[in-house]
Amino acid sequence: MNKKKIKKSVSKRFKVTKTGKVMFRHQYQSHLKINKSKSRIRRQKEPGELTGTFAKKIKQMLGHA
Repeated sequence: MNKKKIKKSVSKRFKVTKTGKVMFRHQYQSHLKINKSKSRIRRQKEPGELTGTFAKKIKQMLGHA
């Protein structure tokens, strides 16, 4: 039986937890931080969670469906 192929670009950007949640890192946090407020920088450090249909599509691309 052939190996299941996954989308490598999606696997680098999203992670699926043991409970099935799809987590991602926020964007715009690597540089130009002087223009951003401290609270915005703190919020962007925490991983975000995807829900709904988009999360289902990401799981399919990662082979979790």
